[in-house]
Amino acid sequence: MLRRCCGAAVAVVLAATGCAQTVRMEPPESDGATDEVCAALVADLPDTLLDAERAEITPESEVMAAWGDPPIGLRCGVPRPTALTPDALLEEVDGVAWLPQPTDAPTLFTAVGHTAYVELSVPPSYGAPAAALTTVSALVDEHIPPLPDGEL
Repeated sequence: MLRRCCGAAVAVVLAATGCAQTVRMEPPESDGATDEVCAALVADLPDTLLDAERAEITPESEVMAAWGDPPIGLRCGVPRPTALTPDALLEEVDGVAWLPQPTDAPTLFTAVGHTAYVELSVPPSYGAPAAALTTVSALVDEHIPPLPDGEL
């Protein structure tokens, strides 16, 4: 199980079922406003991320995706991170600002500055998450409208 620092848990658990794998994830609480853009983003996600194959998720959701074992997890439409403060350290990847958590050895990255927050959890066993952040950044930029300048 991967936990978010200073916030709600992001439950990502791998369950082996024969040759297939199913990842249990906790869906974000929907406000309905971001469902459409999040579903479009998730529909365009690749079948492979960091050389890990896309996995089935439970419960089924149009706003979440997972890959590999241990699972890489993505949830779109999550609440604003509590760690997102005016002095929070952000990393920019291809024009998209990401909040890494924890700051000393991040495994959870939240795309900020758009009308929907997108969480990407990358277990340390995958090494540097740069390629995953680059892939997801392009899709965030394409599908999720930016907030007005200066807003995160």
